[in-house]
Amino acid sequence: MEDFKANLNIIEQNIKRACLKAGRERSEVTLIAVSKTKPIEDLNAVYELGERNFGENKVQELCGKIEAMPADIKWHMIGHLQRNKVKYIVDKVALIHSVDSLRLAEEISKQAIKKDVNVDVLIEINIGDEESKFGVSTEEVIALVSDVAKLPNISVKGLMCVAPYVVDSEENRAFFHKIKDLSIDIQDKNIDNVSMNVLSMGMSNDYEVAIEEGATMVRIGSNLFGKRDYSKV
Repeated sequence: MEDFKANLNIIEQNIKRACLKAGRERSEVTLIAVSKTKPIEDLNAVYELGERNFGENKVQELCGKIEAMPADIKWHMIGHLQRNKVKYIVDKVALIHSVDSLRLAEEISKQAIKKDVNVDVLIEINIGDEESKFGVSTEEVIALVSDVAKLPNISVKGLMCVAPYVVDSEENRAFFHKIKDLSIDIQDKNIDNVSMNVLSMGMSNDYEVAIEEGATMVRIGSNLFGKRDYSKV
């Protein structure tokens, strides 16, 4: 049986330590509990400990959990989003982290108009240029941000990345630093409908380094919920 309280306490201590090291306030960093593949009872246990931000990778699982869980949760779509699934979540999530093309952004805008909502999004960057991962290259980011910003009912709030999986989190420091630099470059352009207040980067194996380099959201799954059994997915 996973001890969620102990896990959360460890994560909280690590976040505080990383903030202190970087001269940042703890309030600048939001923990997103990545609950993909985990049963509702696990989510409820973490909810009871005060967590209100949950992240899911798949639309169908996200929709099922939204129906089953309390209404005050902020849901984050953090996985690859297919255009034909946008309509199911556009009015249900607090933030879509994974916008990686103009075509996807156009569909989000279209569905947001239909539902009469404004959708906050992050642009996903494939910071390690990994073939197995989604996201735009660093060279394409500014052009995509500029194009998405022109669309109605959608607002660019920052950037997201999934850094390469490494054993030594220090190996990802340069990637996180690059994302932060990119966000500053974009902010300096003063593009209408664009802010760079959110940097969603850092996961269970590297979130402390990510915070030290400027992350405002860290997406933590296995360190909180325990290892996943992907045979059940």
